[in-house]
Order: sequence, then structure tokens, then C-alpha cells
Amino acid sequence: MFRSLHMKLNLIMLLLIVALMGVVGVFLVNNVSGFYLKHFYAQMESAFSDEALARDLRNATASDEPVVHLQEILDANAGRLGIDNSTRNYYILDGDTGDFLAGSDPEKGENLEITPNILEALSGKEGYASDVTAPYMDVALPLAAGDSSFILYIRDSRETVQSLNSELSKIVLEALIFGLAISVLLSFLLSKALIKPIERLTDGAREVARGDFSHEIEPASQDEIGVLTDTFNHMSRVLQETIDQVENERNKLDTLFLHLTDGVIAFSLDGVMIHSNPAARRMLNCSLDPITHYEDVLGDVAPLAEVAALERPSFREVEYQVGERSLMLFLAPFRSESQGGIMVVIHDVTEQKRAEDLRREFVSNVSHELRTPLTNIRSYAETLADAGDSLPPEMRERFFGVILNETDRMTHIVQDLLMLSRFDSNRITLDYTRFPLLSLLEDARDAVLMDVRNHGHTMTLDVEADLPVISADRNRLSQVVLNILSNAIKYTPDGGMIQLTAGSHGPDVWIQVSDNGIGIPEQDRERIFERFYRVDKARSRDSGGTGLGLSIAQQIIQLHGGTITLPEHEGPGLTVRVTIPREGGGST
Repeated sequence: MFRSLHMKLNLIMLLLIVALMGVVGVFLVNNVSGFYLKHFYAQMESAFSDEALARDLRNATASDEPVVHLQEILDANAGRLGIDNSTRNYYILDGDTGDFLAGSDPEKGENLEITPNILEALSGKEGYASDVTAPYMDVALPLAAGDSSFILYIRDSRETVQSLNSELSKIVLEALIFGLAISVLLSFLLSKALIKPIERLTDGAREVARGDFSHEIEPASQDEIGVLTDTFNHMSRVLQETIDQVENERNKLDTLFLHLTDGVIAFSLDGVMIHSNPAARRMLNCSLDPITHYEDVLGDVAPLAEVAALERPSFREVEYQVGERSLMLFLAPFRSESQGGIMVVIHDVTEQKRAEDLRREFVSNVSHELRTPLTNIRSYAETLADAGDSLPPEMRERFFGVILNETDRMTHIVQDLLMLSRFDSNRITLDYTRFPLLSLLEDARDAVLMDVRNHGHTMTLDVEADLPVISADRNRLSQVVLNILSNAIKYTPDGGMIQLTAGSHGPDVWIQVSDNGIGIPEQDRERIFERFYRVDKARSRDSGGTGLGLSIAQQIIQLHGGTITLPEHEGPGLTVRVTIPREGGGST
């Protein structure tokens, strides 16, 4: 009930009114009682200090009938002494015993109790002592003349004061009731005036709590509540701007995480996943649901406690294998005032490791390819040097022939490597010319015709009618065709069939070489264009191949903007297809 500020304000107003009227009532009652008390004793002192009255009282005391005379004097001065024979009376008491002798109210006089002031008078002193707590006010004066002694005793029952206090209490109570009624009305109106702006602020705060920062509160006044309203509106605007900025930064981070090529996963210190991006799910090949725990994913890679114990900027680097994918994991703790956790960054090094493996294989292949002819040259050269003139001429000539052949082979390897190097550094340029494609194919056929006959092969040239004139680097394209034909001749057993065909399709022309030789196994087709890659290494070396021909051919065709592929081939053998734009679509 009293949780409402409105009710609290009303209650405070009521308590203030009650407290104020209570204080006023007590103040009035105490002051009225004190006033009457002071007035009584001041009146008594004033009256009895009068010389005429004092002389009359002494003379009456010394007369033959002192009690009668004293009574006559007191009755004559009743108004001066305030004697009303009701609440205030006078009594004449025996000066030795304090017994009642006469008075304005004999009935009460017979039952008088001995008060402190009477005791004072019995001892010969004036009794003017006052007692606020006593239900009466009294004065006792000793009178003596000769052998006679009396006590003049004035007593007020304070009923007038009590009656007045009762009336005052009644007035205060009535004023209190009336004041409470007025205060309830005023406090209701005042609290409404004060509470209304606060209620509007409360409603505005609720809107802000629900996320509506556009709610503007109109200030109802220019006082402190009005200033508070302006400040609240400013706070809402600043909060909206801050949230917009945070949301913008969050969107940036979400976009960054979403499209980041590296995987990112965040775990709490309890091991519960906080965040992950698609790259992490793809690399680890798992769903990474919100209920995913650290131990389920990376528990066998690095214990959570060990990573969490690391101090910045330390981190843990771990290699991790998922199927055929090689991953490098970087694990580090992060800490903030409210929480902390483990951040895992996953880098896919599969291609990097593959490239490193290819580089090592390439170096090994180059070393091996050069070592073999160098070994042969050294062996034959040492034999010629040691034998001198004792070696038969025909053997000497054969040894020299081997040395020349091996030297030519090394020269071809070096030339092919230099060409691939120029391809890699983009230092190869194409010399585009226009020429009939048919003429290039016929020249290529004629160039390998002797080699075809030596192996007993049958070779055919079959082209579409109206084969177009193309724009290309004739020498480079001729090199590609000759390389493909040379491979077909080498890797087809003697007496085989080789077909050279060509045609056009849309803006492109195509050249195709098919044979019925040993072919290429399916598992080796993806690597056939790699440098130094051979399906049958021993046979390739015996045939004089370097393992670089198809790699060079692929680079040349790609520079022309074309493709070189291995289409499906029925039966034994292999088909190689080259496609290039007829009007030169590649680099120059």
C-alpha cells in the first residue's frame, strides 16, 4: 500500500499536520498552565505586599476577635485576591496546629491536607512554593500578634486552568481534524502535481527498457523535475546513438567473422561455445551447435585448463589434422571485467603444406633429373680418360654420342625450367599473328611423321571443313601440339593409332590428339600437368622426356585464354583436347 510515492507523500503530509498540531496543543496547554501558575503567585505577592492590607491584617490579628476581623478583611479584598468561593478560597488556620478556624468554604476547610506551604507557614515562613504537578495552587502566610498566631491560607483548585485546557484541547482536536481534511486534499493535489512528471518519466524509462529510444518526454516545468526530464531525453538520445554504434560495430564483426577465411571459435572458461563462424565449422567438419563443449572439439588437442592458465600475450600453437585437411590452431585466453574465455583461431595450411611438399618434390626431381645425365657423362668421360687410345674407335664414338645426348637432355631440362620460370614471373609474351589453323596442324604432322614411321604407328589428320584462320602465337601453339603428339608417339606401343583432329565451336577452336597407347590411370589425371610428374618414371626417362612438357603446354594455352583437358576416352589410350579463342583472348 505504502510503496506508492503518491501514498508516501500523502502520509508524510498527514504526519506533519498531526505532529504540528500535537506540538501546538502541548505548547498551548503548558503555556496556559504556566501562565495561570505565574499569574496566581504574582497576584498573591502583589496583594499581600500592599502596606495597607498588611497593616489591616496585623491590626485584625491583634484585636479581641481576630478571626472575625481577619475574615471581614479577606471578604473585603476578595476581588483583589481573586476569591470566588468556588475554585479559589481563603482559609484561616491556627498558627500552631494548622487547624481550620474559618474560611470562604468551611466544608472544604474541614478537609484541608497539610501542604508544603502550610508547613512553611507553621515554621514562621511565608509559603509561596509552586508545584506544576500538583492539582492546586496555594499560598500560606503566617500572622502573629502577641500570643495569637494564625495562618492565612489561599488555595486555588486549578479547575479553571483544567477547564481552559480542555477547551484548548477540544479546539486543537477540531483544528486537527479540519487541518487533516484540508491537508488530505492539498497533499493529494500537490502529490498529483509532483507525481505526474515522475510517472511520465517512469513510463519513458519503461519504453527505453523495451528498446524504444524514440520516446520523447515533454518537460512539464522548468524546475528540478523539468531538468531531470531534459536530462532523461538527452540520455535516451545518447543511449540510442551508443547502441547504434555498438550494433554497427557488431554487424561489422559479424560480417568479418562470417566471411573470414580463417576459422574463429570462442569458448567460455567453462568450455561452453560462445561463438563460431562458418569457416571454423567447415574446417573442423562439424556442426558446432550452441551446446558444443570445448572437450568435444579440441579436448584432445590442448587441455582447457592449460590454455586458460596462459598469460597474455602467450598463446598455444597446435597442428591438427581433420581428414585430408591440415590445420594450424592458435589458442589464447581472453579476459574482461565480466567474463573471460578461450579464443581459437584456425588457419587452413593444407594448400601451404601441399605447396611445400610440391616444392620439395620439385627440388628433388630437378636434382634427380640433372644427377642422372651428369652421372652418365662423368662415367663415360672417366672411361674415355682412363682408356686413352686403347679404346676401339667405334666404342669411342658411341661414348661421345652418349655424352652429347646426355648434354642435350640437360640442356632441354634447363631450357624448360627457364621457360617455366618466365611463365611464373609473367615474363613470357605472345607474338600474335593471323594464320590458318590447318597449316599449323599440317606442319606439326609433317614434323613428327618420321618418328611415327619409326615406331610403326598410323597417324591421321581429320579436320572440319572451313577450318578458320585464327589469331595466336604460332610458334607457341605449334610447341604445344608437337609436345602432345610427341607424348602420344612415345607412350603408344609400336604399331599404334594416333588421330589428330580439329574444329571450331562458336568463338573457339579446338585441337584434339587421341591414341590407343598406355593411357593415364584415373588417379593420376589430376596431377598430369604438375612439373616433373610422370606416370611411369622409368619409361619417361628412357624416352627422353623431362616431365615438364605438359606443364609448359598448359601455361601456353592458359596465356591464350584457353584450356587443355583430358576428355573421356573409350578403350585404351588417351585423348588430349586443347581449346583456345580464335581471335586471341589471352595475354599479350
